[in-house]
Amino acid sequence: MGIFGRKDSDSATTATAAPVNPDLAALTGDYTIDASHTTLGFVARHAMVTNVKGKFLDFSGSLHLDGTDPARSSASLDVKMDSIDTGNADRDGHLKSADFFRTDEFPTMTFRSTKAEALGGDDYRITGDLSILGVTRPLTIDLEFNGAAKDPFGNERVGFEGKAEILRSEWGLTWNAALETGGVLVSDKIKLNFDISAIKNA
Repeated sequence: MGIFGRKDSDSATTATAAPVNPDLAALTGDYTIDASHTTLGFVARHAMVTNVKGKFLDFSGSLHLDGTDPARSSASLDVKMDSIDTGNADRDGHLKSADFFRTDEFPTMTFRSTKAEALGGDDYRITGDLSILGVTRPLTIDLEFNGAAKDPFGNERVGFEGKAEILRSEWGLTWNAALETGGVLVSDKIKLNFDISAIKNA
């Protein structure tokens, strides 16, 4: 999500920059996230015994990829919180309510990158500001570059898989209920999963 430029592990231990991969350099440019082929997902622990998975259906985003200097890459994402989908209408309604996301007051979640790194091979890391409920805190996402291709319609695409973990309480998402057997109904730790497809702008 906004990072390009491979370097091997040996080059990371020296002050000399790794030679630029011509294929990656050719991917430098601005991209628009293809929402119809992208998944922004999350997983929460429920009742201490199982996982509830969800995703957001309405979002937009852009990437700037720099194949010669990954630190110059960037990413931007805007998510409509009303589009949350966990496969259960009652649960989705609760998540939109004042107990959780307060979507009437805070309709959008945003991410704006502040730092991008190449870790070696196909691994990258992007750090940025995640804003939920009017609270902005740093978020670091580990990414794997899945490749690049031209689709049958002539679009130049790139793909990434990403993951991160957050404590929802750090963004003011503190609602919970105690269990008779001990513990709480909803975990504080939330796992984030990303499958990203982006199209190079003309």
